[in-house]
Amino acid sequence: MKKSILRQLIVLPLLTLVMAALYACGSASGNNRAAAPTPFATTYVLAQGASATITPAAAAGADAGNATPAAPVVRLDRVNDSRCREGAVCVWAGYISYSFSLTRADGASSHFVLSDSMPNGTPSVRQDGLTFTLAGVEPQAVPPKNDIIPDYKVTIRVTNVPPAQIPRPT
Repeated sequence: MKKSILRQLIVLPLLTLVMAALYACGSASGNNRAAAPTPFATTYVLAQGASATITPAAAAGADAGNATPAAPVVRLDRVNDSRCREGAVCVWAGYISYSFSLTRADGASSHFVLSDSMPNGTPSVRQDGLTFTLAGVEPQAVPPKNDIIPDYKVTIRVTNVPPAQIPRPT
């Protein structure tokens, strides 16, 4: 009986110590895996055919523990301006939209369109964990009837935060 009590007095505290050490080790390694990426918001100005490397996305991937983060690339493929030209007589007002492609680090690409005037269009879209929001275009005015199509400059805001969580600039 004395041996049984003696064993319990030695084994129980030792077992408690081992369990506490295992819990501490598991918690420390779990924190590295569950780290959330650092939020970012970056603005890019693109001409038709131009591209931009979204370097904050690679940095945010490194924060999340990715071994070899690579930055995705966004490209403005096409500006589609079907708006009624100034001085022309048109049946409908038309719209302007912007077609983009997003190339991920693995080489796969996806496409999306942004527009604040196109029917069923949207000025913001989420692709591969990134939110792309139309922030502006130069020139904004509709060109005159006989002018050549302008070289548009499209400003987009890229963030890794979903659209509902993006703080509005003040």
